[in-house]
Amino acid sequence: MEEKVYRTMKLVGSGNIVIGIVMIVIGLAAGIVSIVSGAHLLKRKGELTF
Repeated sequence: MEEKVYRTMKLVGSGNIVIGIVMIVIGLAAGIVSIVSGAHLLKRKGELTF
């Protein structure tokens, strides 16, 4: 019985680590894309009219 509990805890823990790593990667990618987009807008700000 205890082995089943430890196996479940091990799977849940490793799953949480994987989800955390994926969220960090997605956050970094979103940040890089927003910085690049902002730089592109700043570069062309003279051409923008409102």
